[in-house]
Amino acid sequence: MTMPELVSVIRCPQCGFEKQETMPTDACQYYYECAGCKALLRPLDGDCCVFCSYGTVKCPPKQLDRACC
Repeated sequence: MTMPELVSVIRCPQCGFEKQETMPTDACQYYYECAGCKALLRPLDGDCCVFCSYGTVKCPPKQLDRACC
């Protein structure tokens, strides 16, 4: 079994600020506060978490083709 990648870069859709973050392996992250403009990001419709919506890498369960949160 391959290990999922745990680091993703989140890009704020409002200001474009990017930050590298480590993704949790045991929970979805539904909210994320942008360090640049302080906007509160939420997943887009159809996505399970902010990493799937705004990250460079999907969350660990999605990488492994498993059900997410």
